[in-house]
Amino acid sequence: MSLNKKKSWKVLLVSLVAAVSFSMLAACGSSADDSKAVATYKGGTITEKEFAMDQKIMKFLSPQQAQYLEIEAFKESILKQEVGFEYLASKATDEAKKQAKKEADSQIADLKKALGDTYKKTLKDADVTEGDIHSYMERVLTVYQDMLLKVTDDQVVKEFEATKGDFTVATLRHVLIGLTDANNKERTSEEALKIAKEVKAKLDGGADFAAIAKEYTDDTSSKETGGEYKDKAVGTYVDEFKKAAQTLPLNTISDPVETSYGYHIIKVESRTDKTFDQLTDEQKEGIKSSIVSKNLEAFMEKDLEGIIESINLPKSSAAADESGTKNSGTEATTAPSASPSATKAAE
Repeated sequence: MSLNKKKSWKVLLVSLVAAVSFSMLAACGSSADDSKAVATYKGGTITEKEFAMDQKIMKFLSPQQAQYLEIEAFKESILKQEVGFEYLASKATDEAKKQAKKEADSQIADLKKALGDTYKKTLKDADVTEGDIHSYMERVLTVYQDMLLKVTDDQVVKEFEATKGDFTVATLRHVLIGLTDANNKERTSEEALKIAKEVKAKLDGGADFAAIAKEYTDDTSSKETGGEYKDKAVGTYVDEFKKAAQTLPLNTISDPVETSYGYHIIKVESRTDKTFDQLTDEQKEGIKSSIVSKNLEAFMEKDLEGIIESINLPKSSAAADESGTKNSGTEATTAPSASPSATKAAE
């Protein structure tokens, strides 16, 4: 089980770009066509054919998000954010474009390696070309690289000071009582909480934590280690779990801590704060990416509307109606058969 924080789709865009992964909301190629403009903005347009290609690539690289394309509000948001990427890419420096092309080349090479002999067929089934995907990626990476090059050392230090608790390293054990059991049977929150309290009572009574974790935990990632996560930065955990890891007195048994996964009983065995000088280069790059993420999100929220001149997006016949009877957005639509492999390669 991953304990990384799950983000909403609005924030997911920024997070994926900051991680230099395949963004599901990148702009597609800008080759001329005779289709009508679905978006007009200061300095350019996005045509119906361009946006259609954008959606094909989105489904290819991120099939888990394909369901949202049936929701009109989400589709319009994608188009607006595509405008943002087109606009920002057009303002990027030559150095940013050079770095973006280099990174896109690398990503394509990784995709080819992961898909192997199925690479060409996978593209054909999705009705996209390597050039389409490269252009798609290069646009997003150009924006990311341009913002990254503008991040100063002082900004990195300031961001670290504001979030330094996330870099605290802790060794801890936990027992997760999930909202589904080992047989994939759903539990109610009340049922999970009841079991979590029983686990805490046993631990308070002197039971061995590792043995209890192996017996009870629904966290498959730590079950065999007796619930242990060793020397891990607490910023990688969901907020509620992170707070407990940061504040729980050492070697005490927590009350049940509720997260989106269920209830956790936690014991922190050691905790060490980090100074900026102790950070790895990778961690410092991560801080830079976080700054880019925040800056991009701020642009999309505050500046984008002032750049867009018009949106003329046709209604989709497959879109959900206002009552949600066709597709509530909670059930995935069918994705291309090869897409999961492509997504795995992207990751």
